[in-house]
Amino acid sequence: MLSSALRTSTVAVTHGRRAASSIALKYSKALCSAALAKSPQVLSKVQIELNTISKSIAETPELNTFVSNPTLSAKERVAGLAYLYAKAEGPKKEPVSDITKNLFAVLSENGRLSETQGVIQGFNELVAKYKGELEVVVTSAAPLPRDAAVKLESILRQSQAVLHAKSLKVVNKVNPSLMGGIVVDFGDKSIDLSVSSRVNKLNNVLQQSI
Repeated sequence: MLSSALRTSTVAVTHGRRAASSIALKYSKALCSAALAKSPQVLSKVQIELNTISKSIAETPELNTFVSNPTLSAKERVAGLAYLYAKAEGPKKEPVSDITKNLFAVLSENGRLSETQGVIQGFNELVAKYKGELEVVVTSAAPLPRDAAVKLESILRQSQAVLHAKSLKVVNKVNPSLMGGIVVDFGDKSIDLSVSSRVNKLNNVLQQSI
């Protein structure tokens, strides 16, 4: 079911961040539908496996190279997938679900392994939506002080977007290049209140006035 859904959803698109995101979302939707068709339990198992894989790719240079290299031979891709599945099994060596294996087999076959992290991100967003969860990512130049984080969460809970969610999860990510302020991302919305954003706007104004 997943194989056919993924293959029929693969279309020729121009390269670039937006195109890659669009492609990744097609795989995410097909994957989520296939897992849900089995059961909510399978959906949860697939999510755990994918998040383990995502973390492994971020922490293991060999895996990162594997998913990023489109020139690997068929033999190298088979060996790489075996290594990836071994990572997904975790310390308890839980067998990886057929749905997860099927996803990566199709990504490999279609030359789309580079979309892995985007597919996992899109899948997590779909699962959160299915469960009525809303994850808000707050990016700041330095970790938010606890009192500021609590106050921000309180404000978010009063927003219209959160009122319709069953639960709210606030994640604080750190990006020193923001210089100050915060960027709030939730769903397909983004609120940029960073100092770097204001500096960039000022620079643009100054350049246009010269």
